[in-house]
Amino acid sequence: MINVRRAEERGRFDHGWLDTRHSFSFGSYRDPKFMGFRSLRVINEDFVAPGQGFGTHPHRDMEIFTYVLSGALEHRDSLGSGAVLRPGEFQYMSAGSGIEHSEFNPSAAEQVHLYQIWVLPNERSATPRYDQLNLDEAEKRNRLRTVASPDGRDGSLAIRQDATIGLSLLDAGQTLVAPIARDRHVWLQALSGEFAVNGETVRPGDGVAVSDEKELRIEGRETGEFLLFDMA
Repeated sequence: MINVRRAEERGRFDHGWLDTRHSFSFGSYRDPKFMGFRSLRVINEDFVAPGQGFGTHPHRDMEIFTYVLSGALEHRDSLGSGAVLRPGEFQYMSAGSGIEHSEFNPSAAEQVHLYQIWVLPNERSATPRYDQLNLDEAEKRNRLRTVASPDGRDGSLAIRQDATIGLSLLDAGQTLVAPIARDRHVWLQALSGEFAVNGETVRPGDGVAVSDEKELRIEGRETGEFLLFDMA
C-alpha cells in the first residue's frame, strides 16, 4: 500500500523571516490524518531569510535531524557544540533528558533552505548528544547511502530508534530498488528532482508512506535527492 502526501497539501505558514511547510501536524497546524508515520513525527521544510533564525529554545526526548539543501545554517547548543551546516552535511541531535539550541542563517544575502526531521526515541531521558555526517556527492549518487541507523553501521550516525535513514542523489534515467523486509514500513521524502516510485510520480516536497510492500522501485525522471526512512 502506497499513499502519497502531496507537497501542496502540507500545512504552510509564512512568518516573513520563515516560510515553512509541515508534512505532519506541528505547532498550530493540526491534521488528525497526519500526526506522523510510525516513529517519524516531524518533517518540516523551512526557508529562513538572511540574518534570521530560531532563537535558543529547549527540546527533550526527541531525535532531531537537519539537512541543508542550499545556503548555510549556524548551530549552537548547550552541549557546547557549534557548526555551520552546508549542503552535504547531515546533522543529528539527540535531545534526551534536555538540551537547548539555536539555529541561525549567518548570511546577509542568501536564504537557507533546509529540512528539519524529528524521530521519536526508543528510550527516555537519555544523555543528550550531538553529531554530524559530512557526505561527498559520490557517496550518495545513484545509490542509497545510510546516514543514520540504530547501530551506526557503514559509517552512519548511531541513533536511538529502530529506524534507518538513507539518502540518495538519483540521476535521470537511473533506477534504485529498495527491498522492504516483512513488518517494516517506509517513508520516502522527495527533496528535489522528480521520480517514479512504484509508478507514482513524486516531486519535491512530496512524501510517500509505504506499508505491506516488498520493495520500492525508484526511477529518476529529473536528477534529484530523496530521503528514505525504514522503520518498525
